[in-house]
Amino acid sequence: MRRLSILAIAVMTTSVCLTSCRQEAEKETIVREVEVEKQVKSPEEADEREGILERTAKKVDKEVNKEIDEEIEKIGDDN
Repeated sequence: MRRLSILAIAVMTTSVCLTSCRQEAEKETIVREVEVEKQVKSPEEADEREGILERTAKKVDKEVNKEIDEEIEKIGDDN
């Protein structure tokens, strides 16, 4: 029984060593990169391409700009 187990371990070790050292033929991979630009036809499509954060930021920017313009008009023209 001891000889059988030693023989089995030797066969397994030999098979692992021989199979792990084989070199496989390298396959050549060709990758093509293509850039495609799509023009937006309407503002609705532009909104669909933007995320919710971008749309919200634009609305907030418009409101802030309105408030800034109102404050500037309240101060008046110094010239």
